[in-house]
Formats: sequence, C-alpha cells, structure tokens
Amino acid sequence: MNSTKIKAGIIGATGYAGAELVRLLLNHPFAEVTAAGSVSFQGKKISEVYPSLQGACDLICCSTEEVMAKSDVVFACVAHGMSQDFAAECAEKNIAFIDLGADFRLEDEEDYKLWYGAGFTRKDLHARAVYALPELFRDKIKTSRILANPGCYPTSIALALYPALQAGLIEKNGIVIDSKSGVTGAGRSPSDTTHFPACNEAFTPYKVAAHRHTPEIEQTLSLAAGEKIKVVFVPHLLPVNRGIISTVYAKLTPGTDLDTIRKTYEDFYKNERFVRLKNGGETANLRDVKYSNYCDISLHTDTRTGTLIIVSAIDNMVKGAAGQAVQNMNIIFDLPEDAGLCIIPPAF
Repeated sequence: MNSTKIKAGIIGATGYAGAELVRLLLNHPFAEVTAAGSVSFQGKKISEVYPSLQGACDLICCSTEEVMAKSDVVFACVAHGMSQDFAAECAEKNIAFIDLGADFRLEDEEDYKLWYGAGFTRKDLHARAVYALPELFRDKIKTSRILANPGCYPTSIALALYPALQAGLIEKNGIVIDSKSGVTGAGRSPSDTTHFPACNEAFTPYKVAAHRHTPEIEQTLSLAAGEKIKVVFVPHLLPVNRGIISTVYAKLTPGTDLDTIRKTYEDFYKNERFVRLKNGGETANLRDVKYSNYCDISLHTDTRTGTLIIVSAIDNMVKGAAGQAVQNMNIIFDLPEDAGLCIIPPAF
C-alpha cells in the first residue's frame, strides 16, 4: 500500500455525482481531492456551489488541464461523448481514469451507435477499458487503468440477477425488470420532468422499453447466462432525492426452490463487503441503503406461478455512481476496498 495519499481529481465536480465524490473522498484515509474541475463554475469555490462543503472543501473550481496536472487518478463525471478524449490524455500521462459516464460501458460499437448516436472515437482505448462492477469483475479491474463505472440501474440489476443466471436457476427468456429511481439520477440540470411541481407527489414510468441502460444491462446479464439474452426494462421516477429499487421477475427452472436460490446467493456474495442479503421474510428498502455503498437484496418466490422475485436496493449516487467509483479506485491502487466507504445508513 502506498504511504502517500492518492491525488484525486474530478472533472465535472459540481454535478451531483462529482459533489458526491468530493463528499466521499474527504473522508478517505488514503486519498485526497486535489482538483475540482468545472466549466460552469470555474473560478468559484466548490463550497459556494455546495454550501455543505464549507470549511471541509473550499477548492477553487478549475480547468480540465489543471485537474490532469494535479492528479494520480481522474474521475470524469460528464455526459456521454466527452470522456474518450479525457481518457486519451490520461493514458498518455499514465493517470488512472475512471469514467462515470457511458462512453466505455458498451463493448459493441454498434450498440453504442444505436443508443447514443455516435461511434467510438478511440477504439484503442475501448480495447483496454474494463467494465468495472467490482463484485463481478474485480480481477480485470486490478490490471486496468481505464475503468467504465457502471450505470446506476445496471448496478442494481446485475447484482440482483447475476448469481441466478450463472447458476441456471432461472429461465433466460421473459425476464422483466421494474426499476424506480430518485430524481438525482437525472443529473443537476433541471428539466420539465424533474422540476419540483412535476415530480412531487407524482410517480410515473419513463423511457418505457427505450432507456439507454438497456444494452448495458443485457451485456452483463448475457455474460452471466453464457449467451445473448434480452430483457424487458421499465424505469420509473420516484419523488425522492436518491435511491434505486429494482424488482426483477424471472421464471424458475424446474426443480429450483427458494432454499437453493438462497444458498447460491450466500455462496456468491459471502466475501462481498457491500452486498447484503436480507433475511427470509424481509424486503430490501431504499431507506436502509441511503448514503451508503451497500446493495441490499431480498429473494422471494411465487410458488403458484413458479416465479423468482428479486428486490435490489442501492443509493444511486453512491453504489450507483460515486461510491462504486471510489471502490474501483481502491482496487486499482491496492487499497482496502472499503476505504472511505464505511458509511452506515441512517436509521430513518
């Protein structure tokens, strides 16, 4: 373990994910925030943008160039299409690069073109990038310097389904995923749907069967299944600030019961610090993961219809974004994986 602190720079530090990274890294024993990049607020203290940081982090928001000059690792919290150039610059300077956007998540360029409207501009970097969901791909993460931090919905869904698919406990066809996210998942810039009067005391699905996280979800689940699979995915907007809860429905394979399923999940996640299996009869709840890097999973069966029902809960800004990014940083720098992430959710 390196005795000197890792210098962490953030591009897009004044967005929600960037601000959450600042919050987490301020409590990290082996890393420090050395640069907070922002186009919108360049020249202002980040604590002027987020007053909760006053006295804890008063860094002046700076340019991308300054972030690169001051960092051992760069976190990019920017829209799709922007990270590939940043990754190239980091690669040239031997700076670790963790992308919280979508640029490196999809392996198939045609999928990226279909869902994001553009191709890969740096195919050499895509060949080196690793899809960085620690509980599933830790060994690959350890040897990479370009990491694609998973999306928030795909994180909750992959952790929920991967053990069952890999073990052949469920049918590969007909999987239905019903997910709900807090409003922070839409980012800091307001829109008609995230404006307070529009989302308060409201609850609605959006981008039905057309959400950009769909190919990412299918890519990971296909690895678990050993063949290409497709799912039905419908996200919903919850009138809360943060959190994702995904309820997954899949047909059980013949002879599979809840005891077998539970044993499979217990074995799969027995050494995972941040995945918690709920006890029988309990259900995963957003409240129990708030502000933390935990993913809570509860397992249920409908014996009448032969259906496995999995409920997965994460904080979309932590395990679904900034927390998972810090977890990935810890892995590539050979730090304790839970460093800076030992956060217990509030009881209420």
